[in-house]
Amino acid sequence: MGTHTQLMTTGSIKKNLIGFAIPIFFGNLLQQLYQTIDSVVVGNFVSKEGLAAISSITSLTMLLTGLFQGIFIGAGVVISRFYGEGDEVSVEKAVHTTIALALISSLILTIFGYRYAPIILSWMKTPPDVFVDAETYIRIIFAGISTLILYNTASGILQAVGDSKNPLKFLAVSAVLNVVLDLLFVLKFNLGVTGVAYATIIAQAVSVFLSFRLLFTTKELIRVDIKKIRIHRSLAGETLRLGIPSGVQNSVTSLANVILQYSINLFGASAIAGNGAFMRIQGFVFIPITAFALALTTFTSQNIGAREYDRVRQGARFGIVFAILMAEAIGVLMFFGAAPLVSLFSRDPEVIFYGVQKARIGSLFFFALALSHVMAGLYRGAGKSVVPMLVMLAVWCVFRIIFIQVGLAIYYDIRVVFWAYPVTWSISGMIFTIYYFKVDWMNQKSHVRAAA
Repeated sequence: MGTHTQLMTTGSIKKNLIGFAIPIFFGNLLQQLYQTIDSVVVGNFVSKEGLAAISSITSLTMLLTGLFQGIFIGAGVVISRFYGEGDEVSVEKAVHTTIALALISSLILTIFGYRYAPIILSWMKTPPDVFVDAETYIRIIFAGISTLILYNTASGILQAVGDSKNPLKFLAVSAVLNVVLDLLFVLKFNLGVTGVAYATIIAQAVSVFLSFRLLFTTKELIRVDIKKIRIHRSLAGETLRLGIPSGVQNSVTSLANVILQYSINLFGASAIAGNGAFMRIQGFVFIPITAFALALTTFTSQNIGAREYDRVRQGARFGIVFAILMAEAIGVLMFFGAAPLVSLFSRDPEVIFYGVQKARIGSLFFFALALSHVMAGLYRGAGKSVVPMLVMLAVWCVFRIIFIQVGLAIYYDIRVVFWAYPVTWSISGMIFTIYYFKVDWMNQKSHVRAAA
């Protein structure tokens, strides 16, 4: 099996972006499907409390993994830029530095997550009838969190050089295996939430094996040699410069969501399960968003490396519009089909009520969610990762928390929590749009002066 590298600095912009985004789209679809099946299996064959347990830790898991995943976004930008410039030596060093950082991150996150996650669950006021299952699930997930980090690392390296097809193949194998193991562990061995957690770790481990087998055997620039895995200081510094802001952004927005989860927990297990069920459904809207955000990050980074600024702007316009239209189409479908969709996770009337309520408030604003994420991906590709970090910190974290706390003090209703999302999506989207038109975010002027 060979790599499918793609240089995006020449040829049709639309074909480059769509050709790169489609495998990511289907990969995200598979990932979302098997994560959704986790919840469907638990909600229908274990208990409402089991579903609430899995739902209650989503934000916490994203909080603890967000910083490290952001680092690998920075690594992808660095590799893409060198690849666009044709700097083979720097590509090789960047790849091995990225893997070294991933191994260090895996060790740190495994120890920290396993040790402190249950303490954070207590701080979040996780209900007693949910706590035991939530603690069991999250300890298993963090014991095997290295599988998630290493797969994302390998996938990011491949995508940085335009190969989005192989990560899709590996994810397909992992997704099918995860579903089979879910059903086997829950229905045959009656392992409940524990079985779902083990199924996830085992499936991710298989995808890691397949990804690194390719990286160890490929003949492309990104070939990995164990002896060369080490930290190159200059490249690690550039990776961290670009990646830490993305990681901080992920972490602070996840921290805000943990605090929001605290607010949802106040309304009981049915509210937690209903919100969690819709969040799983809402995950499908992230499929086109993530696909085009990653496509734009790689496309932008490669073309800025090649000084193809007009291509960057043309690609940005196409990618943003396409992602917005797809996200809003999904939102309309979710608005009208919320009840039957939520009922797939639980037949409990209260759970369905909360899930439908969340859908009716947020789904028609998915265009704003798409705008924010795709433009953030664009700015990361341009090396401006601090910009989305600051916007998300101010709007998705600080303002969202204030909105919730003040809103609940005035009107104690879970709809206040639900409305916090579309309000903050819309504000960040407007800020990113103003920045796009008012600032030289590609540093085009400085590059022109340097060339002169």
